Amino acid sequence: MGENRDAGPSRAPRRRPRTTWTRRVFVAPAVLALVVLGGYPLVFIALAAFTESSLGRPFQEFVGTATFESVLGDADATAALVRGVVYAVLVAVVSVVLGVATAVALWRSVRSGAIVRTLLLLPMITPPVVVGILWKLVFNPSGGLVDTVLGAVFPGGGTVSVLSHPVFAFLGVALADVWEWTPLIVLLVFAALIGQDTEIGEAAALDGAHGFRLFRSITLPAIAGVVGAAFLIRLVLAFKVFDLVYILTSGGPGQSTTMPAYLIWQAALQQFDVGRAAVITLLLAVVVTVVTLPVVAVTRRLHHD
Repeated sequence: MGENRDAGPSRAPRRRPRTTWTRRVFVAPAVLALVVLGGYPLVFIALAAFTESSLGRPFQEFVGTATFESVLGDADATAALVRGVVYAVLVAVVSVVLGVATAVALWRSVRSGAIVRTLLLLPMITPPVVVGILWKLVFNPSGGLVDTVLGAVFPGGGTVSVLSHPVFAFLGVALADVWEWTPLIVLLVFAALIGQDTEIGEAAALDGAHGFRLFRSITLPAIAGVVGAAFLIRLVLAFKVFDLVYILTSGGPGQSTTMPAYLIWQAALQQFDVGRAAVITLLLAVVVTVVTLPVVAVTRRLHHD
């Protein structure tokens, strides 16, 4: 007989501890890019704001809050910040209203609107400099589209120089901005519309909800979260406007179209005052935060409802 050996209780194979080094390797470039592209500029701006800094010689001397006091005491700088808020809110509201209306119209004709949807995206993919040049030609007082149309409607009325009037120039820049970025709102809202449950709308239509009532009671609540997010994105983009101002008006006439981004460019690259540019940048960040926080709260609430 063979010898019986008591092998004892069998041991379960040991599970190798989960290693995360591979994940760290793949995540490390993203973290490094975030630190370099986000952290370094933020530290640089913060240091420049509290020191006397020029374009060629940053961090020369610590000046504390003197630059902040100078900027806050400058009527043109504070007016530019206020003007930036008015401009951003105006452009965002108009873009969202037009974008939602256009997206709903395309959604209603989803089978026949493929070419139209493609054409509507062209302004968004056009470089901002080209958009500025295009609208400068539109507003040209000598043969531009606006001057030609008004001349045909009101013959003998003389030339119309839109960009030479403070209010019209402000509205002209806003119009070009709306034309360029409204397709983004259309794209976001249209994606939300085609993704919603059509059976709910059909049931509401059977109950007698049609037209604007159907949109207000069924469609709009279903896409409200997306509309809020689109408004937030558009608001932030409007605060960053620079190209259109630079091409169309160069901040004029006077200071009527000088936006915060253009003011930062003037301070840094025309006056070579990096400290002043850094202070305006930080103040703009505070303004954007204050303006967008309520929008973020409302958008979050709409997504949860």
